[in-house]
Amino acid sequence: MKLSYPSKVYLNGEWLKPEEAKISVFDRGFLFGDGIYEVIPFYSGKLFLLKEHLQRLRYSLNEVELQCDISDFESIILKAIELTELNAADGAIYIQVSRGMAPRTHYFPENYDATVLVYAYKTNLRGFQNQFKDVLVSNDLRWHRCDIKSVSLMANILANTEAKKSDFSENIMIRDGYFTEGSHSSLFFVKDESVYTHPNGKFILPGITRNLLIKLCKENNIVIVEKALPVSELDEVTEVFITGTTTQITAIKNLHFPDRIINFGNDIGKVTRRLQLLFCEEVKKRTGVDIS
Repeated sequence: MKLSYPSKVYLNGEWLKPEEAKISVFDRGFLFGDGIYEVIPFYSGKLFLLKEHLQRLRYSLNEVELQCDISDFESIILKAIELTELNAADGAIYIQVSRGMAPRTHYFPENYDATVLVYAYKTNLRGFQNQFKDVLVSNDLRWHRCDIKSVSLMANILANTEAKKSDFSENIMIRDGYFTEGSHSSLFFVKDESVYTHPNGKFILPGITRNLLIKLCKENNIVIVEKALPVSELDEVTEVFITGTTTQITAIKNLHFPDRIINFGNDIGKVTRRLQLLFCEEVKKRTGVDIS
């Protein structure tokens, strides 16, 4: 997939060409990764789960005590879609807020102006129902506040790069004998036709698509169990899938461990298929866009 820069970005109150957008070398986002980010999808220019994504942004900002008024972010987001001429396209909004410029110290500065970056980009959000992926499995070496959507993502980057080197689409992680999540996705298992996922807490990101899927399960009489699955119970699992803002709901065919490969058949499981259909219906209900 060819990647490109957006034609316009919003930086601290200005709309600029990417090459014109500059930050200080003393910006704490640059020096420390002292910042928060969020990604919001849109289908044919229509934003999906905007309120939920902005709520998660507020949560992360509050958890790291980063002061930033985001009350006008919705209008900025809509402007980003308009300026990049993506009103009829599928894509996503990227938002990043850092603690801004300050002399370098390991403690928070008393006074600062947050650095705010927003832009829209085009991405393919169709056809996820036809994907059946192989993923890598490795130890979860990330910090203990995965619930905060921090820009400090080195452990995630290392995990995802390890997967990409072997042509896998994701790296699924294990902490203390239990599955947590992917390097940039939430993780679900189907066992006895019930859906299992790690409970919210400090070891996983509270995924917006994950939360929607839990809601869809409850509304459609699919048993959902928010409980971490031990690796020792993997032989009882019949389906695996991951979710995310741009991942949506993607089925997993094989889990690649260092010493073995676990296969989940040659066809996407019926529970996963049903949830994919319910997700497509939810997108249509909220945006008017048919992605089935």
